[in-house]
Amino acid sequence: MSQYADNVYRFILKNLGREEDARDVVQASFEKLWSNREQVDAARSKSYLFTIAYHQMIDHIRKSKRVLLREDFREDAKVQDAPSNNTRKLLMEALSRLNETQRSLVMLKDYEGYSYEEIGRITGLNESQVKVYLHRARVQLRDYIVKMENVL
Repeated sequence: MSQYADNVYRFILKNLGREEDARDVVQASFEKLWSNREQVDAARSKSYLFTIAYHQMIDHIRKSKRVLLREDFREDAKVQDAPSNNTRKLLMEALSRLNETQRSLVMLKDYEGYSYEEIGRITGLNESQVKVYLHRARVQLRDYIVKMENVL
């Protein structure tokens, strides 16, 4: 299971954006996997772990929305000169504009490389829903990134 820890952490971090929160979600996911280890088929353990992590992340986001804390110092307040940082910043901003489901689907498909079927099992959506939601998310990303005011 430790071979999946980095992938799960990266997926959760990309969606939450805060390392501390991502660590908490990943730890809770591994705890849940450990307590259910006897019921989990070893061949499906990676998918099961991502499913748990996805649901833990959604729970965390919902709890966080109830607590309205604003950070005084945000990352975009920092000066970043390098073009690669600007591109990364633009992509992260575009991803942050997606809803939770769309962002998770993009991360699972484009960053983690899961198939539509696997994403469906992880998120609880059917394969055609995954395709439709993913298409809509990509269109939204494209539209945001190519806006004239966002072009580098």
